[in-house]
Amino acid sequence: MPPPSADHPPPTPTLAAPTTPAPPASTRRVMRASAAVATARAGDGRTVVSRLASAPPLTLRQTGPHTVHLVSTAAGPLGGDRLALDLYVAPGTTLELGSVAATLVLPGPGESELLVTAHVGAGGTLRFAPEPTVLAAGCAHRLVVRLTLEDGASAFWREEIVFGRHGEPSGRCRSRFDVTRDGLPLLRQEFTAGDPVFDSSPAVYGPARCVGTTFLTARAKEPAVAEGVAVLPLAGPGTLVSALAKDAVQLRSRLEWGERTAVADEPATGATPW
Repeated sequence: MPPPSADHPPPTPTLAAPTTPAPPASTRRVMRASAAVATARAGDGRTVVSRLASAPPLTLRQTGPHTVHLVSTAAGPLGGDRLALDLYVAPGTTLELGSVAATLVLPGPGESELLVTAHVGAGGTLRFAPEPTVLAAGCAHRLVVRLTLEDGASAFWREEIVFGRHGEPSGRCRSRFDVTRDGLPLLRQEFTAGDPVFDSSPAVYGPARCVGTTFLTARAKEPAVAEGVAVLPLAGPGTLVSALAKDAVQLRSRLEWGERTAVADEPATGATPW
C-alpha cells in the first residue's frame, strides 16, 4: 500500500450503525383481554344476542340465532396473559357457545389464566362446548370456571384438555370448576396436570394423553362406568361425566357415551334434557 499523500489520503474509518439488542423474553408485554356475550328475550319469545364484546385473542362471532363461536385472532394464551370471558343467559333464553379450533396454550414468563364466568337465568339454557385445550410443553396455565344457575336453568358444560402436542411432554395446568345453583354449592372440582411424577401414576392419568369432563343439569339415575369413563350423579340436580383417553378423538367418544347415559332416563318432554 503506498504511503498517504495528497493523491492517496488515509482512509476514513467507517462506523457501524448502532444496533438495538432484542429485549429478553421476560420483558414481553403480557396480554390482558376480556370478552362477553349476553342474551335477551325478544317480545315474541325469541332469543337475541344483545351483547357481543371481543378483545384479541378472545374474538366472538355470532354463527346462528343463539349460537356464538370463539375465533382465535392472536396466538395464545402465552405465559403471563390474563384472559376473561363473561357469559350471561337471560331468563327463558338459550345460548350455545363453541370454538372453531382448539386452543393452544404456549409457554412464557409466568402463568397464564383464563377466567370464565357464566350466569344462567331462570328457565335459561346454556351449552358450552369449545374444542380442546392443548397444553404445549413448558406452559403453565390456570383455568377457572364459575357457573351460576338460577331456578329451572339448564346447562351443558364440556371441557377437554390434551397433554401436549404430538410427541412432546405436557405443559402444566391447574383447573377449577365451581357450579352454584339457587345460591347453594352444587359442584366444586379442582385438578392439576403436567407433573410427570404424578401424571404417570395409574391412580392419576397413567398412559392417558387427554382428560375431559362434562357437567349436565340432567341427573343420571345411577352411577355408570365403562372403559376410561365414569358417570357420577351429583347430590343435587346434575351429573358429572369424567373421562381419560389416548387422544382427543377417543376422549370425545367416551364423553359423548357418558352424556348419553346421563340423559337416558330423562322424560321425553321436548325440552333440552341437560
